[in-house]
Amino acid sequence: MKKNSLSDLGLLLVRLLAGGMMLTHGLPKFDRLFGEGPVKFADPFGLGPEISLGMVLFGEVGCSLLVMLGFKTRWATLPLLFTMLMAAFYAHGNDPFSEKELSLLFFTSFLSILISGGGRFSLDHIRYFKAS
Repeated sequence: MKKNSLSDLGLLLVRLLAGGMMLTHGLPKFDRLFGEGPVKFADPFGLGPEISLGMVLFGEVGCSLLVMLGFKTRWATLPLLFTMLMAAFYAHGNDPFSEKELSLLFFTSFLSILISGGGRFSLDHIRYFKAS
């Protein structure tokens, strides 16, 4: 296997694993949105807990799926990066580093994907070469 192929395989693994773990982190939040009683969720911008939770679900579920597929990959990382910064420094702002660590690890993974793009094993790559 060529060096570029190994790099693309590594990027695919990072996309699938980071996106998949974020997806499993986000899916349980649907219960908060559609469960009984009022929504209880951080509201850093004063938009209401329902809208804040909806935006987090868009990032953690919708954008994670896009990252895993490698579709609009760089764009899909932006809400994830923002969400992870908010989780680390707003939701866990007063907590010890050990509570921020997971959010920052996700942030680092998605920042790497933003810089690298989807790679050869992505829908972005297939679309690009199909259009040419």
